[in-house]
Amino acid sequence: QVQLVESGGGLVQPGGSLRLSCAVSGFTLDYYAIGWFRQAPGKEREGVSCLSSSDGNTYYADSVKGRFTISRDNAKNTVYLQMNSLKAEDTAVYYCATSRRAYCTVARGTLGESSYVYWGQGTQVTVSS
Repeated sequence: QVQLVESGGGLVQPGGSLRLSCAVSGFTLDYYAIGWFRQAPGKEREGVSCLSSSDGNTYYADSVKGRFTISRDNAKNTVYLQMNSLKAEDTAVYYCATSRRAYCTVARGTLGESSYVYWGQGTQVTVSS
């Protein structure tokens, strides 16, 4: 049974940092891309970042570029999202998801969701003073 469990969310002040973790079981990350998505209240879910397994390429949404970093520990089957210089607009539920493809699927600058098969339950990130 495939499970993705996110952790590391919480309340942080603007300018602060958080590191999200996504522990994957029942599924190896070695051959598939993994992505982070987020959904803010009243908004559609959006792709934040992706890490390809095929070539190590990464994708970041323009809104987080330069502030967020995605990484993977294959030995632990865990993916991380380091989030620095957090802003109020980063407040959302963050989800990790595994793709059926080895590469990140990006169209018109946006990370597509259609290839993502397994999803975690999400972790809340709130940026507020």
